[in-house]
Amino acid sequence: MGSLEDYAAAVAATRARLSEHPGLKDLVRYATLAANGHNTQPWRFDLAKGRIATLPDFARRTPVVDPDDHHLFASLGCAGENLALSAAACGRGGVLRFEPGGAGSLVFEFGGGRAERSALFEAIPKRQSTRADYDGRPVAVSDLEALAAAARVPGVHLVLATDRRQIERVLELVAAGNSAQIADPAFVRELKAWLRFNPREALQMGDGLFSAASGNPNLPTWLGGLMFDRVFRVATENDKYARQLRSSAGVAIFVSEQDDKDHWVRAGRACQRFALQATALGIKHAFINQPVEVAALRPQFASLVGTPGRRPDIVMRFGYGPTLPFSPRRPPEAVMTSVPEGVA
Repeated sequence: MGSLEDYAAAVAATRARLSEHPGLKDLVRYATLAANGHNTQPWRFDLAKGRIATLPDFARRTPVVDPDDHHLFASLGCAGENLALSAAACGRGGVLRFEPGGAGSLVFEFGGGRAERSALFEAIPKRQSTRADYDGRPVAVSDLEALAAAARVPGVHLVLATDRRQIERVLELVAAGNSAQIADPAFVRELKAWLRFNPREALQMGDGLFSAASGNPNLPTWLGGLMFDRVFRVATENDKYARQLRSSAGVAIFVSEQDDKDHWVRAGRACQRFALQATALGIKHAFINQPVEVAALRPQFASLVGTPGRRPDIVMRFGYGPTLPFSPRRPPEAVMTSVPEGVA
């Protein structure tokens, strides 16, 4: 199965701090540390003189849970935000924009100027989705204000729910969405395909949902699959989400003004900035996207959070909790297109 010690050492290398003058490959490495659905890492990076384009990798889409590729494009926004923050930190700040041509891409054009090593940039290698129980402590108002300020992206509205009654209503829709998903055999098969049950499997694949990163035990691959089939049940999962949500300080909901790829990317950027600011403040986060993944629940959820008629994009709980093993990432060479001569 491999050892957690070897796994931790390998993952630490992917999260090594950037040098003062990093090359483009290291900027791409920092981009890949972004949040993304099922840790599929559905992106490719096209390098050219003066710019990096983040492109969708449809070979890594999840058509059951994400049939219109909404989460895929939100993931591109997360990666693009990491890239922009990293470039600014080494004095190459520039402009990040969505280009709708073809399948759509997120293009960062390098600029110049003074290095800006922000708190969000410093948090990039430390950020993780912490799928565990939290300790129930509230987040200070000043920190909530900092989170909201960090997440301000044009075209995206952030709703912060910290009232326990509203969190219970969110939980009702999380449970309803979770129940609908587990009742769908195709959803369960797709999820299982992205599970990694031990350190060796996680490192070999370089992607997916590693069991230890969710606080679960390491198992041989054959046994992990068998146990998943036996224990992945609606009641057990709903109990887990109830416990985790009730131990959280609040819920962040990202709602974009329009339902198109450009705004899905913007929602991803806002989500990533929120997550990085949370990390800088010592606050953990984890995604609870069932109310937006099950289309039938979206109108009710939109009304609940005060945005009727819109499509909520991303749902995230936050609070204070443990640090778990980091998820794996594929190396930059696996996600970069060929680098033209003279590009550095």
